Order: sequence, then C-alpha cells, then structure tokens
Amino acid sequence: MTTLALLLAALLFGGMTLFSFGFAAVLFAVYGPDDARRGIRNTFPHYYLWVIGTAAVTGAVAYTVSTLAAWLLIGIALSTAYARQMLMLQINAATDAGNAGRFKMLHGLSVVIQLAQIGMAGWALALIAA
Repeated sequence: MTTLALLLAALLFGGMTLFSFGFAAVLFAVYGPDDARRGIRNTFPHYYLWVIGTAAVTGAVAYTVSTLAAWLLIGIALSTAYARQMLMLQINAATDAGNAGRFKMLHGLSVVIQLAQIGMAGWALALIAA
C-alpha cells in the first residue's frame, strides 16, 4: 500500500503543480488573452473534479501509511469541492458582471487555496515517503 499511496500522492502533487504553473502560462503564450481565459474557464471544472477524485482516493489509500497524510489529502478534496462548487461560480459571476475588484479578491483567494493545497500535497507525499 505504501508504494501505491506514494505514486498516487506524487501524481496529485505533480498534476496540481503542472496545471497551476504550466498549463495557464502555456495557454496565454499560445493563444490570445480572450481565448486563453475561455480555455481556462472551461478547463477548471474538469481539473477540480480530477483533484477531488485523486485526493480522495489517495487519502483512502494513504490512511494505512499515515493518518496525517490521509487527512491532508481529504482536506484537499474537501477544499477543492468548495472551490469548484462555490468559489469558481462566484469568480465567474464577478467576471461576467465586469466587477474587477471582486474578481481580483476572489481570484486571489483561489490562488491562496491552490498554493496551500499544493503545499499540503507535498507534505502528504513526504509523510508517505518517510
């Protein structure tokens, strides 16, 4: 179980890191701002589902290795469910309404959550590897 938990945690950490720091940058480099924003907006719901599922499964598998790692991973799944079901809708509504101030505040919150989640995934990965 340790090897499976380790591989799943590495998949989650790597996928979250790549999406956060690589995918958006590539979209904006390859496409114009409007197309890149549309692409990101259409991709996030799928990305969030992937994170929720991967973090939940990894948390269940990791429970036999490290209960702290398991709870960190479940925390990622739950906070991603919030980001997908509530925060993303609020961000999209602010964008659609042209409310730049609210968008910046909500987007900033989503970035803080995402960075915290990447840190939690890395911590869980280290706990499983130890």
